[in-house]
Formats: sequence, C-alpha cells, structure tokens
Amino acid sequence: MIKNISELHKRTFAIFIKFLKIIYSLIIYIFVFMHIEDEYIRLIFGLKLKQIRTEKKLSLFGLAKLTGLSKSYLNEIEKGKKYPKTDKIVLLSENLDVPYDHLVSLKLDKNLAPIGEILQSQILKEIPFELFGIQEKNLIDIVANAPAKVNAFISTIIKISQNYNLTRESFFLASLRSYQEAHNNYFEEIEDHVEAFAKAYHIDLSSKIESSDLEEILIEEFNYTIDNEELSKYSNLNELRNLYIPAKKTLLISKEISEAQKAFIYAKEIAYNFLKIENRLFTFPWIKFESFDQVLNNFIASYFAGALIISKQNLVHELKTFFESKTWSNENFNIMMRKYNCSAESFYQRLTNILPKYFNIKNLFFLRFTHKVDSPKYKLTKELHITQQQTPHANRNNEHYCRRWISINSIQNLENSNASTSFGIQTSSYENSTNEYLVLSSATSDPFKKDVSRSISIGLLISPHLKKRLKFANDTSIPTRKVGITCETCSIKDCKERMIEPWRLQRELDFEDFDKTVSTILNTYS
Repeated sequence: MIKNISELHKRTFAIFIKFLKIIYSLIIYIFVFMHIEDEYIRLIFGLKLKQIRTEKKLSLFGLAKLTGLSKSYLNEIEKGKKYPKTDKIVLLSENLDVPYDHLVSLKLDKNLAPIGEILQSQILKEIPFELFGIQEKNLIDIVANAPAKVNAFISTIIKISQNYNLTRESFFLASLRSYQEAHNNYFEEIEDHVEAFAKAYHIDLSSKIESSDLEEILIEEFNYTIDNEELSKYSNLNELRNLYIPAKKTLLISKEISEAQKAFIYAKEIAYNFLKIENRLFTFPWIKFESFDQVLNNFIASYFAGALIISKQNLVHELKTFFESKTWSNENFNIMMRKYNCSAESFYQRLTNILPKYFNIKNLFFLRFTHKVDSPKYKLTKELHITQQQTPHANRNNEHYCRRWISINSIQNLENSNASTSFGIQTSSYENSTNEYLVLSSATSDPFKKDVSRSISIGLLISPHLKKRLKFANDTSIPTRKVGITCETCSIKDCKERMIEPWRLQRELDFEDFDKTVSTILNTYS
C-alpha cells in the first residue's frame, strides 16, 4: 500500500512538474515572443540544441534514434525553422540530460553569447539588408549552419569596434556610405521625384532656387508655421540650425543661417512631405536617431534637396563647358558654383552624384575636415569613396594626417588670412604608389562653432580617361606635391610639415628585416 502511494506520489509529482513546465513555457511564449521575433527565438533554441548534441558527440541520426523524433524534424529545429512543442522539449530535455529551463532559456553560454546579443538586439532589423540585395533569411541560415565560425567572426567585429571606439552612429553611417558607394552615389528614382515635384509646383530648375520660393510652398501647400525667433532664446542651442515640431507642423529656424542653408533646410522639409516620409529626424544637425531608417531617410531628403537646388541638367551643361578649358581657373570654378544657391559642401556633394553618372569619373573621394584654431588635430568628419577605397581615408588611431594635403592647407590658409573663404587645387602624388589625384578644396569658418574651420575636398584619380574628360588635368600651373597618409607611416625624407616621427613605418621595416633574417637562417639549415 505504501509502495503504491509512493508510486502515486511520484506519478502525481511528475505530472505536477510537467504542468509547471507547460506553465513556464506559456510564460516564455507570452513575455518573450511579444518582444523578440519568432524567427530569432527558433534560431536561439536551435543553436543551443545543436551545441548540446555536438558536445555529447551525437549525430542527428543518433539523436533521432534516442528521442524517437525524425532526423529531418530535428534538422529543421537546429536550423531555426521550427520551434518544438512543449512535449517535444520535455523529450529532448530528458534524453539529453539537460534541464528543461536551460533549453527554453534565451540565455546562451559564453561560446554563443555574441550571437545571442546580435539576435536579441534590434540591429538586424534596423539595417535594411535588402538595399544590398541580401535576404535576412539567408543570414539566419548562415548563422545556423556554422554557429562557431559566425560567433568567432562576430566576436572579432565586436572587439575591433571596441578597440576603435566605434559607436552605433558610426556603424550606421558606414552602412550608409557603403549603400551610396554601391550605387556610385547616384539615385535615379530620387532625381525623378525632384523633376516631378518641380513640374507639379512650377519650379524652374534652370533658374536659381531661392528660399522664399520654397518657404511659400511649405506654408501654403504643407501648412507649415515657420518661426525664426524661438531658437535664439536658448543659448545652449547655438549650434542647432533647425528643429521641426511634428505635432504643430512648426519649423524653428536659427537666425544665424545663411540664405543657402535656409534653402537647403526648406528643400529637405519639402522632400519629407512630397515623398511622404514619416520616420524622420527632427533636427539639423541631428542630435539622436532611433533607427537606421531615420538615417537613410535623412540621406534621401538631403539628396532630394541637393538635386532640387542644383539641377543635374544645368550642372552637366556647365561642367562640360568648364572641362573643355585647357587651363585651370579658380575664378571660373567659383562663378559656376555661385550660379546655385548652395554652400560649397552641397556643391561638392552634388559633384559626387554627377561625375560618376554623366562623365564616367568614378574613382573619386569626398572629404570634410574640421579644425579647432590652435589645435594640433585635424578631424576627418565625413568621407565618401566611389568605386574603391581611395587614399586618403579616416584612421581610428589618432594619427597625424599628412599636412601636405590641400584639404589641410586650405584650412591653414584660411586661418592665416582675413578672407572668408580659401580655395586650393593640387595634384597629390602618393609615396610608394603610382596613383595621383587632382584634388580641389574649399575652406570656410564654421558659422555655428566658434574658432572652428572646415574644408570640403573632392579628389579625382588621374587617368587617361580623366585627362581626356578634363582638359585642364594636364595644366602644369597646378602645383604637384608628394604626400603621405599619416606622419606615423610616411617615408618622405626631410619633410618640413612632419608632426611626428614615422614610428609605425619603422616598426614595420624592423619586422620585415627580422623576418628576412629568420628566413635566411631557416634556408641555411634546410
């Protein structure tokens, strides 16, 4: 009798435990599935199951024989395509001798933790892989098929990011640059939208676009209220150019902005409304963003604004005439730029759209440097490289950029003069390379930051094609300079602009010499 009661108690207790597990499973479903995509839940479970099976040296066939579940069903679980029901999880738990709670938990051990962090975060959802022709399900399959290798890769990326202090913002901006570069920074659909807008609102793209024309459309068509006074009441917002308040459809504008900046801001607001973009940023420059979509939409609106203010038909025509001249003319270049109601940065940015598309000049780079007066540091705050990673590019080691670059020279010339702008052109010949670049640079003071200068540069790789397109590329009056990348890696002798000795280069040379000596010894004994 006691034995039967004991067996009954055991049976009752077992049923009670299974009941608790079912309740626990339901709680997991309710609280977790509401917050994390089903696909990721399935994948995490599959990764854990595969890891446990592998640790116990079981094949899929062996696990199938052990549990009575089909091999194909278990394979789909491990690939994250199916999530087993509670009774199947209990079966796996008992036969693999692992706690039920461990199987259904979303917590991964240290070997798979980086994958879990990525999957449980929103980063895969924030990056529009479809822009690059990548299907998200393909990423899931890659992770499921080779978790250890993917984990090692992710861990490496995380460590690199930590070492270089890469932020979420810099990661998204790098993704955006890759998207631009993949399309040679030319987007036909946005260009078409600009032409459709101009036609609908009788905007003459062949004429200079004034901010007053765009302001009228914002007020009359999109019911905007524009306030030029509010921002000036806040001394800590002196760097803010505009703030949009969606609930009131009110645009707060800084009184300090130029006519060109005002036109650009209005054109961006028109883009958001005409293209019906709701997920957007509300300040310029931005203070924070919630998703990659906001970063991408900001780019789309900015591209629209640049294309509206600087008509592609006009610019292509102007450039064709300008490129026919056999000698370079600063005056003619500035005359061409002043035909548009734009800043130097907007004009140079627009060149990165037009040159690859209409002149087949794709080997180019765009750079923006900033400099605090009397500071030894020059910061590369924006860059774009079409076709390939041109030189120079940003480094994350706080090294000293080559002072022979025209990008830095134009800032130095500005700060050493009383002029409002500084312009320079130079042919940059890189050490240890056959590549030469024709580089144009314009520098101005930053109107929103005291004692800060900035330069905008565009560099074109000199080639037979470029010389054919740009007749002045052979102009001997354009100065040529041998340049490096950073002082720490530069081998140019007797450089008067050098800021620090080339210790990184010397370390590489020492290592090469060391390696050569070791190889000689090994060959002697072979």
